[in-house]
Amino acid sequence: MAFAATAGDAPQAAVADDGPYVFHAAGKRLEALWVCAGKVVRETRRARGGATIQPRCGYPHALAIPARIEAAQAPLPPGARIVALSDIHGQYALMVRLLRANGVIDAHDRWQLGRDQLVVAGDVFDRGPQVTEALWLLFQLQQQAAKAGGAVHFLLGNHETMVLYDDLRYLNPNYVQVAGLLGRPYPSLYGPDSVLGEWLRTRPAMLRLGDTLFLHGGIAPENIGLVQAMDATNAAYDRSLGMPKAQLKADPASARLYDGKTSPIWYRGYFNGQLTTQEVGALADTLGLARIVVGHTTIGEVASFHDGRVIAIDSSIKRGKSGQLLFIEGGKLSRGLLDGRREPLPALRDVPDDKE
Repeated sequence: MAFAATAGDAPQAAVADDGPYVFHAAGKRLEALWVCAGKVVRETRRARGGATIQPRCGYPHALAIPARIEAAQAPLPPGARIVALSDIHGQYALMVRLLRANGVIDAHDRWQLGRDQLVVAGDVFDRGPQVTEALWLLFQLQQQAAKAGGAVHFLLGNHETMVLYDDLRYLNPNYVQVAGLLGRPYPSLYGPDSVLGEWLRTRPAMLRLGDTLFLHGGIAPENIGLVQAMDATNAAYDRSLGMPKAQLKADPASARLYDGKTSPIWYRGYFNGQLTTQEVGALADTLGLARIVVGHTTIGEVASFHDGRVIAIDSSIKRGKSGQLLFIEGGKLSRGLLDGRREPLPALRDVPDDKE
């Protein structure tokens, strides 16, 4: 892709502040790059035993970079609550407002849920103007939650994989300018040599907590084995991140993971009439699940489908106007609203026609 405008092109809007992008450098050092007021800012520091990077612009808080990025997923402690959301799509400010209102983070954006667990079911990338900030917040909350005995689980969605295999159709225009100023193609800002890129390559595509399965799109009946071999499936996604799209589609093993209609990160069959409620129930029963929680298909609210066996959590955060959280407290499900109120989940049958 081309980054610089040519003569005669319409002038571009001023680039918004962004960063940091943090890369591993020679000599056990980290290099941090920002774009502040249209200028590149660089900082290099030693990284033995981890490092702290102070804010310049973009993400507003100090970053604690650990010495190692851990892939392990924490089990759900007895009695712990689960809070879930999905499809943030660069709407960092709205996500912060929603998490603060519902007591997930405090006024300084620090973890406030103790031993409880937060699940983000994919699609932090694309569309919105603050993808970098949203990723760093989740990165930091994961460390803070672990110290408190809780956990933050960030699952891969189709937009994470799209960006990393260079499908930039939904990229916010600001990031085209940022990549140009930094002199790198946008996907390489999340390459294996970057801290966030290294982290993304440890993230699962699906997660089971107790009797609930979380994933971005859903499990098609023909792919039930991907859940039954969940560790292998998650490892296969991590190995494939950043591989060229044509290569992924050509290999039968990886094509199954990326098929636009049936793969776990793309499936919409719970909402478009492909499966009956009886078939959804049979699928969940085969896997020993009380429910399957998914994003990807925009409902506009957190809601229950198929007699409560499917919970949809794509509440249109991507549009930057509203959003909701799912709360699972034992067998009780509710949703948290943008003003902090809680209410029961509605049971829906029909969904809006939104294929984005």
